[in-house]
Amino acid sequence: MTYAKRLHAMVLGLAVWTSIPALAAPEITGRPVEHQLNMQPPVTGIGADIYSLHNWMMLICLIIFIGVFGVMFYSVFKHRKSLGHKPATFHESTAVEIAWTVVPFLIVIGMALPATKTVVDLKDTSNADITIKATGMQWKWGYDYLKGEGEGISFLSNLSTPRSQIGEPGVANTEPRGENYLLEVDNEMVVPVGKKIRMVLTANDVIHAWTIPAFAIKQDAIPGFVRDGWFKADKIGVYRGNCVELCGKDHAFMPIVVRVVSAEDYTAWVAGEKKKMAALADDPTKVWTIDELKTKGEAVYAANCVACHQANGKGVPNAFAPLDGSQVVNGAKAHQIDVLLNGQDTPAYASAMPGWKQLSDSDIAAVITYTRNTWSNKAAENIVQPAEVLAARSK
Repeated sequence: MTYAKRLHAMVLGLAVWTSIPALAAPEITGRPVEHQLNMQPPVTGIGADIYSLHNWMMLICLIIFIGVFGVMFYSVFKHRKSLGHKPATFHESTAVEIAWTVVPFLIVIGMALPATKTVVDLKDTSNADITIKATGMQWKWGYDYLKGEGEGISFLSNLSTPRSQIGEPGVANTEPRGENYLLEVDNEMVVPVGKKIRMVLTANDVIHAWTIPAFAIKQDAIPGFVRDGWFKADKIGVYRGNCVELCGKDHAFMPIVVRVVSAEDYTAWVAGEKKKMAALADDPTKVWTIDELKTKGEAVYAANCVACHQANGKGVPNAFAPLDGSQVVNGAKAHQIDVLLNGQDTPAYASAMPGWKQLSDSDIAAVITYTRNTWSNKAAENIVQPAEVLAARSK
């Protein structure tokens, strides 16, 4: 069975010499597949252009390879000394020098013209139907729908593969790994089919990169800079990618999932998301009990903080500060609120604490209250209300 799969993969791989993507991989899965030898099948027009360019340039390279080495080996074997051949005595040939200058030049021009057109198309983000901002952070993605249908929707997207499937350093996983292991998230980015989507990309800590191979889009997300790209998916489905910059300890755990749906389903999704946002909208005047805040804070901590500070609050030595016994957590709550909102660079630790302004006032109040009442922490100011966060945010 193993050899049969390998033979099947080799047959598919031979289709690299054709410009028809469907021959290379007939099944579109939106993710890497076993024994895949070629690029993922594209589902965008620009992706099909890139795929075709890739195949034709590989064909040109193969022809050059066969031609050059064929002539070389023919010359070596047919004109060897043992057959009585003697080396040529000429030193220069104007015709040969002109030929080996002009021919490569024409080949390069022939490859550059279609490639230039595709590169120009890649950079044309004008006339987008929907604009979405993606913010990379250690280690998740934040999405804000800025323009078009869905404007105002905002959410965080975290890895949803459970730790029981992943395991820990030196500890094996306790559950079998699923089909989309490390390529699944709790909140997918949703877009309509056939619409031009402009992606605006940045980061709030280190350099990340947003890529979906099936869309032929890859763009770095750099702190303090705004980069952009675009795609227009032609097929409904779920498409997966990863952060492709080495962004830190959990670089492998920040996948990207985009669900492409029909126009009607997208409209329904937008309506549902806006209802959820309205239901979850903060009331800064609400006074929470400490138990309510701790319960909510535990969920916020698990979704956003546990990767760095760990479930036991001990952090990671020389990398991420511990919260258990922390002077910041046990000190004045105003300072901890400021750290959560604006971040903090601690020289004793390699990784700076990023700001978390994208979290709601109640989320920040809850997670601070949770950390001040958990592990060995017994802070004097042990509760923070959303109104206090809102006041600090407006300073």
